Amino acid sequence: MMALRKISFAEGEYYHIYSRGNSKQKIFHDAADYQRFMMLLYACNQENAFKINNLPKGKNIYDIQMGKRITSLGTYCLMPNHFHLLVKETMSDGITIFMRKVMTAYVMYYNKKYKRTGKLFEGPFIAEHITEDRYLKYLFAYIHLNPIKLIDTQWKENGLKDVCSAKRFLSSYKYSSFLTYIEIQRPENKIITLSDFPPYFSKIGDMWKEINSWLNYKIS
Repeated sequence: MMALRKISFAEGEYYHIYSRGNSKQKIFHDAADYQRFMMLLYACNQENAFKINNLPKGKNIYDIQMGKRITSLGTYCLMPNHFHLLVKETMSDGITIFMRKVMTAYVMYYNKKYKRTGKLFEGPFIAEHITEDRYLKYLFAYIHLNPIKLIDTQWKENGLKDVCSAKRFLSSYKYSSFLTYIEIQRPENKIITLSDFPPYFSKIGDMWKEINSWLNYKIS
């Protein structure tokens, strides 16, 4: 499933990871699909092997004590036909191992659920090495702002007519780490590791300030 990467991952470095469905097809159809992928982001980020299907009945996956993390996630956002992750390499081959586990497990789940065969993703995941602090900070906003496209596909070009509605939508979108950064308490907060990333948004107002600046921005 994984082809050779065009870049090498280095410990301590940050990477923007993304992938989309084959021929831009949907990879998430309902809440259960989104939730499954988020559970995999948590369950697969450890040295020990763990199968979600072996989770005891009535047990929350996020209550399970996982083994040593193999990478660190700073942000994530799931969209109908693609996903974005901001990841830090914390051990040799950690990102490669992590992404192989997540994507393989999700394809198996998806193919079984929808009674299909063949590849789901367009190809190997894409990785962009982040070398500038300014760009790293920008990615926190860029990734978290993706859901706005679901209510206005041309908002970046034309500007938003209703910024307040856009903010409410972001605050209710369950399939990204944005809710963690605005301090909404939920089990999925355990997916990311804030301490392994620069403290750009250490307070609730910091993330909103950054998001507001982009929601009110219009490309001239």
